[in-house]
Parts: sequence; structure tokens; C-alpha cells
Amino acid sequence: MASPVPCLQRIQAPLRRSLTSAAAARSYATIPTAPSSSEQTPSSSSQPSSSSKPRPTYFKDTTVAPFTQFLSVPEDPISASEAYALRTAEVGPAGRKRTITRLPSWLKTPIPSPGANSDFAKIKADLRGLNLHTVCEEARCPNIGECWGGGGGKSAATATIMLMGDTCTRGCRFCSVKTNRAPAPLDPHEPENTAEALARWGLGYVVLTSVDRDDLADGGARHFAETIRRIKQKKPTLLVEALTGDFMGDLDQVTMVAESGLDVYAHNIETVEGLTPYVRDRRATFRQSLKVLDHVKKVRGKEGIITKTSIMLGLGEQEEELWDALRELRKVDVDVVTFGQYMRPTKRHLKVEKYVTPDEFDLWKQRALDMGFLYCASGPLVRSSYKAGEAFIENVLKKRAAGNAAASNALNDAVLADGGKSDALQ
Repeated sequence: MASPVPCLQRIQAPLRRSLTSAAAARSYATIPTAPSSSEQTPSSSSQPSSSSKPRPTYFKDTTVAPFTQFLSVPEDPISASEAYALRTAEVGPAGRKRTITRLPSWLKTPIPSPGANSDFAKIKADLRGLNLHTVCEEARCPNIGECWGGGGGKSAATATIMLMGDTCTRGCRFCSVKTNRAPAPLDPHEPENTAEALARWGLGYVVLTSVDRDDLADGGARHFAETIRRIKQKKPTLLVEALTGDFMGDLDQVTMVAESGLDVYAHNIETVEGLTPYVRDRRATFRQSLKVLDHVKKVRGKEGIITKTSIMLGLGEQEEELWDALRELRKVDVDVVTFGQYMRPTKRHLKVEKYVTPDEFDLWKQRALDMGFLYCASGPLVRSSYKAGEAFIENVLKKRAAGNAAASNALNDAVLADGGKSDALQ
């Protein structure tokens, strides 16, 4: 049997070290202290403590840059080629450095915090409690803090609900939503849960979108339409925008959604025709998207519904290609178009070819308005469901409703007046 003495010695050694260190005087690294008597040499012990060499610190005295270098100096205007150039930086430890692309200043936004905004936290909690998904989270939208936060209470907040789960059957090269050929079955309670959540928030305008469900016979059109009808039953005054897929070109399914009671029908062409095969899933085509937008107008009438689409910039599109896309949209009477900067969600997605400046976004906004679009939201952080566009569309819809009511009252007054004249003649 081994002697217990070595074991006891091993146990007591840490204890002795801790007691010795506790007894030693402690001092901060930045405060010079005179060496203790035990540390003094025989030659230095006879000298007074004031002349003792101070204890070295962790800081070194270095020359400080002049104050003028910290002042902001007006810079000369840069050329367009310099503004569009992708700026890179080397990050990482020596020997393992990697190159990253730095974002321009106009693309940087604060990170949202549920603790700092009660409206943001409330919407997030309701979504999780009702098992609902939003494109704001799944597509990593940079405006989530601004839209969910509202700024003016829940009535000013906006959230884009994503129906039919969070897994898409298509694999577009710009989108960060999960993909799978056989997603989970539809939740039969989702239409009711969505309507309940929206009624609870007290919003005046809501956007509904969905993943593509090519695995379903109707592409999910019936589920979409049922959700809209439930929302309108709970709150008829709530204005509803539906951002749908193309339903594989099945116009009967487009009709089902268009006639469900929604106020704005949105379908995104995403990019110009020449880039569509490289940016979108091969099952989605530019002409197929135009047919969807055109069919909605034929079903509901030119003034009966607002149609809307969105285009991403920075994928390598040329100016004339963008002009052609806008002309094609006007041919099918699209009312609203939005422009936004494409942002690469992961390394597996398409690279950004160009960061478009805010001035160029303003230029394309004016060009779209000059072409006859009812409204255009254009900016680096603008997305298809950006709330500025929704506020404008809400006002337009209310004005149209008021105008129709006034026209109907005028017609009734005219009929009554004619009836009175007829009675007088008889």
C-alpha cells in the first residue's frame, strides 16, 4: 500500500502557495511602488526610498499624434468608378488572413434588440407563440428593427408574415430561405393563427408572403386565399398585400388569390430578363412573372387592385436592360415598383457585382415615376415590402375608396333628382 505522505504533500502544496500569495501586498500594475526590503540589494538598501527605481508598468511613453490629425478634413469628391469599387480588407491572425468585402457606410444599420424596443419584443413573442414565420427573419432583412419597432407604436409597425412554413421547394441563388424538395405538410391552423395575430397587433396594413410550394397541387394558392379571407373576417378594415410566387404559371391559382379579397397583389421579377436564369430558380422566368402580374389586372380590373413588383440592383444588370424591364412592367399596368441593393446572405450565394450609390437609386426612382408608375420606393435598404411604400399605398387605397363612395353618392343623387322631375311631369 502506498504511503499517504506524498499525497498529503501534493494536497498541501497549493494551500501553502495560496497562503503565501495572500500574505503578500497587492498593488495595481499602473501604480509605481517601492520595492520591499526583502527585494532590495545591499547597495540600494542604504539609499532613501524616494530615489528608489520605480516599478515598471505595462504602459510605455510614446509620442502622441497632433490634434490636427483627429480633425475631419473635407475630402475631394470621388469618381463614379471609385464609388462603385468593392472595398476589401485583410482580417485574421498572421498566416491565416482572409479577404472580406467592406460595406459602404450607407448600408450599415444598427442591430435590433428586443430589450430596447417593446414593440419589437412583442411581435417576436407573438410570432413564436403562434408558430408563425416571417420573411423579415428568414431573408435576413436589414430593416427588421425599423419595421418591427414601428417608432409610433404597434399601429406603425410592419411585419411580413411568411405562410406555408420556412422551407422553399426552389433554390434561387440570391435567397437565404431554406430549401427542400419535400417540405413539411401545411399547418391547417395557420390561417386562423395568422388572422388572430394580426388582429391582436392592431395594424392597418399587412404583407403576406410565402415560400414556393411546388410540391402541392395548387402551389398553396388555396391556403393563401383562406388566410386572406380569415383576416378580412376578423378585421375588414385591415388592408392586405399578398406577395406570391408564380404558381408554376397556373393562372387559375393566381385568380383564386386575386379574388380572395386582398387589396394589393405583389409578385417580384427580382432582376432583369437577361440575368433571370442565373439569379432565380430555373422554374421561374421573367415572362412567366409578367403573365402573373398581367392576369391579376385582367381579373380585378385596372383600377380594382394595385399590382406591385421589386427589382434588386447590384447583380450586374446594365442600364438598358433595366430600362427594358421597366417598359415591360408598364405594358402590363404594374402600379408600384421598388429598387433595393442586393446583399449576399452567405458565401454560397451570388456575389455582389456593384454597390449602387444612393444618388443612383434616386435617379431610377425619378425615371420610374416619369414612366407612369404610381409609386416607387428606391434605396440601398429598400425591400419589396418596405413600409414607406405600404404607407403610400394605404393612402392611395383610402383615396380611391373615398372617390368611389363620392361617385356613388353623386350617382344616387342624380337618379333621385331625375325621379323627382319625372314625378313632377306626371
